[in-house]
Amino acid sequence: MTYEYEGKTEKEAIEMAANELGLERDQFDVEILETQKNSLFKKGYVKIRVHTLDDNDKGSSFGGKSTEENHSRVYADPLPQGEFEQKLIEFIQNVIEKMGYDVKVEVSYREEKKLGVKLESAHSSILIGRKGKNLDALQLLANIYAGRLGHEEVRVILDTENYRIRREESLVRLAYTTADKVRSSKNSILLEPMNPFERRLIHTTLNDIPDVETKSEGEGVYKQVRVLYKGIR
Repeated sequence: MTYEYEGKTEKEAIEMAANELGLERDQFDVEILETQKNSLFKKGYVKIRVHTLDDNDKGSSFGGKSTEENHSRVYADPLPQGEFEQKLIEFIQNVIEKMGYDVKVEVSYREEKKLGVKLESAHSSILIGRKGKNLDALQLLANIYAGRLGHEEVRVILDTENYRIRREESLVRLAYTTADKVRSSKNSILLEPMNPFERRLIHTTLNDIPDVETKSEGEGVYKQVRVLYKGIR
């Protein structure tokens, strides 16, 4: 489903969408449709289009937390607590072992309606895959299994070798580097396909740069972000 909202800032528009839809911010994808800065005769505004995510999208986000929030997270007892966590950990371990790789699976953190799971393996690079797609796929399976255990409300976030944080920091650097190139060349640049959280991170990072704007292009979960110099249409 798609919805459109307008606010004085991107943050205000997103908060309006979250409140009206009754969703957390990492449960929908945001596309910036139009940005108008304050001027002498016009008030500034940001218009967004919201794409709500279905269960198939649950496994493709980092978990909706910024780097600072991740660093301040309280880490948990790594041993599974209760039948749900025990079955989930066993499921993840069995899937990876059937892929042919040894792995140690532990709980890394617990939050309300969110469970972090850490994978320790000599084959972490394979489990991560190109741009994290293998890790996203494993995470999707874990979320589907969590739903079958009767815990659809719990978002399972898989990570290994701190890939999620490293990827987030890399994307922030990519956003600023791309913005500099766009401002120098006055041409737009289309970035690689990204999952909803990654795209939202690019949009948010560049939102305050006055002469650059971003928009999502494509269909499905993995869309591309185009970074444009203002005035190019």
